[in-house]
Amino acid sequence: MSDTKLRSFATLLYEEENIMMKKLIALALVLALALTVCSAVAEETVTLKIYHIGPQTGAAAVYGTATSNGAEIAAEEINAAGGKYRVEFKTYDDAHDAEQSLNCYNKALDEGAQMIVGTTTTSPCIAVGAQAAEDRTFMLTPSASSTEVTKGKDNVYQVCFTDPAQGTASAEYIAQNGLPTKVAVIYNNADAYSTGIYQTFVAKAADLGLEIVYEGAFQDNTKDFTTLVNDSKNAGAELVFLPIYYGPASMILQKAAELEYAPVWFGVDGMDGILDIEGFDQSLAEGVLLLTPFSADAEDEKTKNFVAKYQEKYGSIPNQFAADAYDAVYALVAAAEVAGITSDMTPDQVCELIIPAMQQITVEGVTGTMTWSASGEVTKTPTAVVIKDGVYVGFKK
Repeated sequence: MSDTKLRSFATLLYEEENIMMKKLIALALVLALALTVCSAVAEETVTLKIYHIGPQTGAAAVYGTATSNGAEIAAEEINAAGGKYRVEFKTYDDAHDAEQSLNCYNKALDEGAQMIVGTTTTSPCIAVGAQAAEDRTFMLTPSASSTEVTKGKDNVYQVCFTDPAQGTASAEYIAQNGLPTKVAVIYNNADAYSTGIYQTFVAKAADLGLEIVYEGAFQDNTKDFTTLVNDSKNAGAELVFLPIYYGPASMILQKAAELEYAPVWFGVDGMDGILDIEGFDQSLAEGVLLLTPFSADAEDEKTKNFVAKYQEKYGSIPNQFAADAYDAVYALVAAAEVAGITSDMTPDQVCELIIPAMQQITVEGVTGTMTWSASGEVTKTPTAVVIKDGVYVGFKK
């Protein structure tokens, strides 16, 4: 072979080898890019373990079932959206018992909880909150409204109004909306929730010129409300304020019907659920007013979508407890994004980051526009609903 041909052949081999090398480099770059993209996608997906504690059985099951249902819908929506965050959701039944609630809390931590939506009711929340403060676990209760829930604890926040806020807001609403001003108050003096609302209501009523003509108290085991209803009637009360739970409220309405006493009845969030009591004559609650942050008949798209999903999934209309828990899950996810929470963080790591983040977020929820202070208390605007034909509708004076 001539030198010229040898040089041509060598040149050809060099060029082919160079082309092959370029192809290999290009392929390597493509693979590296693909791996980078996959890695980035994996890094962007954060699983938040948000577990719920509340009564699924017992006398307060209406509340806990609602908060569990509302929180579950929010988790499902967030997961279906396919964004950066997904929520791992579990619920635990504390039967409205403080000791059982502590057991639920410990089990939730053992099973990997990073944050708690709960507890639903006040006494369990006070007990669990104290333990969680020691452990440094963050809790966002949808519905435990006593100031004792957050007192001395920087790790417990509320979606619901506090008891003092409910008492003050109720007195203001009555005074500002042309409702009767001769008022009786029937409350549970063995219950921190009821007593807290009662005290601030009476104080604000005095400032606003409402006339408190009768104050009557009962305890947890009270079954006969004849005296309290009769005394309210005899005192000339045209409106009876009931800062109590739906169980005793149903018995008071029954007794009032028997005694032919028909004042304006005005309750707070604890009465939400009265229409769900098995065997209760819903006609007795006709016209009852409730101060609440949520009305299922609101016309905004967010509320309509939530109500439709709740009805489809659970076969009933959501109450404010379900709505508060729904908003609670969205609030925790929003705070997690601000705080930079990751899937592998421990509850105490999450807690220290979530606390300041909660004070930075604004949540547009189905229960209103919410912000939080360092005390854990939420700021949002209450509204009133009235029971009409067996459903809650917005109250118009």
